[in-house]
Amino acid sequence: MELFVSEGNPHCLKVLSALEVTGVQCAVHYVNHEERVVPFLSRPALPALLLPSGEYLFSPNAICRSVNNISSCLVGMIMEPPALLQALHVAVLQGKGSEVFQVLQGPVNVLDQSLSKGNLPYLTGVQYQNLLFICLLSEYKFVKAWFDRVAAIHSCQSAAQKVLQGKGLQGLKSYLQRQPAPQSSQCRDTEPCNINLVEVCVVSEKDVEAAALTWSKNLNADPLATDKRHPILPQEGKRNVLVTSALPYVNNVPHLGNIIGCVLSADVFSRYGRLRGWNLLYICGTDEYGTATENKAREEGLTPQRICDKYHAVHSSIYDWFQIDFDFFGRTTTQKQTEIAQDIFWRLHKNEFLVEDTVDQLRCEACQRFLADRFVEGICPYCRYPEARGDQCDKCGRLINAVELKEPQCKVCKQTPVIRSSKHLFLDLPKLETQLEEWLEETTSTGDWTANAKQITRSWVRDGLKPRCITRDLQWGTPVPHPDFKEKVFYVWFDAPIGYLSITANYTDKWEKWWKNPHQVELYNFMAKDNVPFHSVVFPCSLLGAKDNYTLVNHLIATEYLNYEDTKFSKSRGVGVFGDMAKDTGIPSDVWRFYLLYVRPEGQDSAFSWADMALKNNSELLNNLGNFINRAGMFVTKFFEGCVPVMELQQEDKKLLAVVGWELQQYIQLMDRVKIRDALKHILNISRHGNQYIQVNEPWKKIKGEDTERQRAGTVTGVSVNISCLLSVMLLPYMPTVSQTIRDQLNAPQSCISTMLHGTFVCALKAGHRIGTVSPLFQKLEVDQIEALKKRFGGQQKSAQNTGSPQPATVPAPAVPAAEVGDKVRELKAQKAEKAVITAEVAKLLDLKKQLALAEGKSSEPVPQKGKKK
Repeated sequence: MELFVSEGNPHCLKVLSALEVTGVQCAVHYVNHEERVVPFLSRPALPALLLPSGEYLFSPNAICRSVNNISSCLVGMIMEPPALLQALHVAVLQGKGSEVFQVLQGPVNVLDQSLSKGNLPYLTGVQYQNLLFICLLSEYKFVKAWFDRVAAIHSCQSAAQKVLQGKGLQGLKSYLQRQPAPQSSQCRDTEPCNINLVEVCVVSEKDVEAAALTWSKNLNADPLATDKRHPILPQEGKRNVLVTSALPYVNNVPHLGNIIGCVLSADVFSRYGRLRGWNLLYICGTDEYGTATENKAREEGLTPQRICDKYHAVHSSIYDWFQIDFDFFGRTTTQKQTEIAQDIFWRLHKNEFLVEDTVDQLRCEACQRFLADRFVEGICPYCRYPEARGDQCDKCGRLINAVELKEPQCKVCKQTPVIRSSKHLFLDLPKLETQLEEWLEETTSTGDWTANAKQITRSWVRDGLKPRCITRDLQWGTPVPHPDFKEKVFYVWFDAPIGYLSITANYTDKWEKWWKNPHQVELYNFMAKDNVPFHSVVFPCSLLGAKDNYTLVNHLIATEYLNYEDTKFSKSRGVGVFGDMAKDTGIPSDVWRFYLLYVRPEGQDSAFSWADMALKNNSELLNNLGNFINRAGMFVTKFFEGCVPVMELQQEDKKLLAVVGWELQQYIQLMDRVKIRDALKHILNISRHGNQYIQVNEPWKKIKGEDTERQRAGTVTGVSVNISCLLSVMLLPYMPTVSQTIRDQLNAPQSCISTMLHGTFVCALKAGHRIGTVSPLFQKLEVDQIEALKKRFGGQQKSAQNTGSPQPATVPAPAVPAAEVGDKVRELKAQKAEKAVITAEVAKLLDLKKQLALAEGKSSEPVPQKGKKK
């Protein structure tokens, strides 16, 4: 073997390290950065490994896998571009070491969490050591400890010396100067940066033999029961899990960000929990009280109750289309809500956790009413954010009183409200603070709380709790039962979370077995980050103060925000896809589910992008997952008359079983911790392994050969179709219709579900098993189709309605300079990027040029789109 490397090339370091560690004999040649070693590539690709067969490997990871032929299992974390290359560019070429932390914060956070769970021996290599130490804070103790260990390894020291030549980071300068500048927006626009942490598994002989033994076992005799028997109640000896999704406000049609932040994430976890055999109840419903409903009723000339009835049906229809599998989807405008809310109120009153006070409120004289918090906006008194609401600032997250806003405005009429006094009741949060802190200490240390949930909760408690008003001068709400406050209703933040209890009570009269059973029930709350304080501080204080043995949240799962392209969703401006529009796009709900979960904002904000959705559909679903499953099934149909052939496992097959089994274990561990987006990665990894396995073994050729080759074709086909069966089970929480379709095509036994999701990959489709009719699972999303949808949901439909003469001066110039996009197109072409990626960027460039022409008052003739005729 011959290895070709270049000095100063950071990609060469881990390859040289692997050679040192394994002791593999290989001639090493140092060449120029621009030398084209691989003859069939049009661009330089280093490092490159020339194999004895005459074939070339030119991916650093592929080279490492080929030389890492060691006896123990090696699991490593590889941090790949764009994050690291962007950081190197900033530090080495721009000399802005202080800005590196901003680039790497997301990946390093995830890396530190991963290292905390085990001593992983190898990452990328020590060429990034100095760079990371520039930006790492002391809190990243696991990353720092890892670097300390690696710095002492001789093989890494030797490799670093060969690549950097003792020059430190400046040794990378000549290489980086020849590379295109990394696009800082690339990661943000498509997916969270920490998705670039790729786990690699090289299995040991022991793992291989264990996987082969597991494969030979039979399926569970008793299949997992899939039919629900209502009402679902806690059971002795079972894991009883209660799942809630933040109650969507009935007056708002949910957009994609609302759907992924709450109901869809909770649905995926609930489906997964049921597959694991947990005794699980998933409840949700519409939050229906408040001023917004009153105003909507006035606008539409209906009563508030009829408005709630109308929009509750809209929500139900949207969630049905997205296949959200609630056990019960209720509402808060019920008698049970009144009874339970008033009972909690009287208990708080009896236990002296309520206080009276006179408060100043904003009243709009033009509208002749006190303004609810969400109907007044102004400047935040803390961070000066200009669009802070009357209850909370979306930018800094601080709770505020409406009268504290600077320059307040009524959102209905835009008039300046006046301050008036009114007597109200308050929940005495300072009096409950000690109890709350004791409970938080226990639940955050034993439960799965997302990092943002912990951070937001800590900031609230650290700043000191203040009494919080629980009453409002409104008509549409749960009435306050106290005779001195009979003209008032409960404030929605106090009332709405009680909806979880009342909705469960409307589902079953034995609701207390879930909600007053903290020792037997685990409670998971799903929400977006703006809802965290009400679920981690305020609502728990209400239940603690009631002193009635209530079940409190054990696991608080909060997402960041999902944006639309490079802006925010806006129903009024026609920007973004809302739940009632998705089904009209012609894209199946399973594909919507897949993409939203692929870009789920788990650690940081992410964005929905039409171009990226098309790319992920066409590459991950069509070319990766769908291609593998379809090929495996078609081989059975075409070559073996629809029956799974006899399988005689060779070492290569057993190794694949071990790798697939490892991916399954990672999937289960991540799903158990509600790392939904990261778990999806392992499903796609398995289908990639399968595609490579088929491509290397070429069963379509071997089936035409001698008996041994035909037998080999049969084994590869049988193993592949069983991997497809496993994938159908792993996909079920994410894409339920596709999952069922795969199992129908394979005629898979129901028992495969429970066996596989207990962590065992067995041969579910034995030799002789007859499969069903195989057909493609996914369709390609064409460029012209995506461009049409992007235009339709980009807010441009309003301009088409204007019949008057154009007003060029009022048309804003595009936010992103066309020159930047043009540079990106040229870079993609130079890098030989996929055609779909280049086409999407070209379309974006044309759109920006049209926007620029309009902004300058010029005529812009539409450029005709050429599409394939079918």
